[in-house]
Amino acid sequence: MKFAVTYPMVFHPWDQRLVTKPGLVEFARTAEESGFDGLGFTDHPAPTDRWLNAGGHDALDPFAALAFCAAVTDRLKLIPNIVVAPYRNPFIMAKAIATVDALSGGRFIFATGAGYLKGEFKALGVDFNNRIQLLDEALEAMIGIWTTDDFTYEASTFTALGQTANPKPVQKPHPPIWIGGNSRRARRRVAAVANGWTPFPAPRVLATTARTPRLETTEDLAALLDELWTYVDDAGRNPADIDISYLNPAGGRPGAADFDVDVHIAGLADLEALGVTWITVTVPGDDIEATLDTMRRYGETVIGPSRAS
Repeated sequence: MKFAVTYPMVFHPWDQRLVTKPGLVEFARTAEESGFDGLGFTDHPAPTDRWLNAGGHDALDPFAALAFCAAVTDRLKLIPNIVVAPYRNPFIMAKAIATVDALSGGRFIFATGAGYLKGEFKALGVDFNNRIQLLDEALEAMIGIWTTDDFTYEASTFTALGQTANPKPVQKPHPPIWIGGNSRRARRRVAAVANGWTPFPAPRVLATTARTPRLETTEDLAALLDELWTYVDDAGRNPADIDISYLNPAGGRPGAADFDVDVHIAGLADLEALGVTWITVTVPGDDIEATLDTMRRYGETVIGPSRAS
């Protein structure tokens, strides 16, 4: 099992030191020293104020933040959580990712999805109803420009007539691609072109808002994974080549007074038995000292013992 920590601007209020050079440097280095395998940043360039006030969250630009973290770490995988591909031209994304992958020595994981916030799509001038096609086209174009010179491609909103982009990514044939989302279409996309699946917990209300299948229990996850493995088998691929990244709610939230380490570790075992290979960890963000302390204690009490067993 591997562990990634999400930058804690996902809760309000967050410590203003999280958006300073010293704060980000200390967070990244503490994550690496504590045994985490990766760190992630969410992607919300222009969310609506209504969404923020209804429980949404602020965000740094994931490409800029991950490039910054790459410069002050040596081992951590760099994982956006997740990039909404339809928001951007795919060649701009491909260039940013290839740059960070090259400068980090091959540590970028491209976690991406179609997105679901209509207001953000509208602000960015992107057709919300066309987001699925835009995601599929983006993946084809990005893989193409990463692996091919003189690349030609005709999409619904752009045309490539013999493009070449260097440097190519360090990872070959390209950085791993993880697909976010709980839908059947997302899982079919994983089986067809990707290297990982990153579903998200979706209680009934959130599932309705995000237009996605409900995902509340381990049993829900097991059923979705059973379908995924069927698609992977149909595609002639090996399930062992597909990473699964998920959260572990067992035992409560790390950093909380009632966090139960033993229950949490037992939950890890249950998820690993289902095929989960990565755990995304959320830590408090209202006080940076508490953030760093939580990561250190999680490393000592969870990551270390899970690898020693």
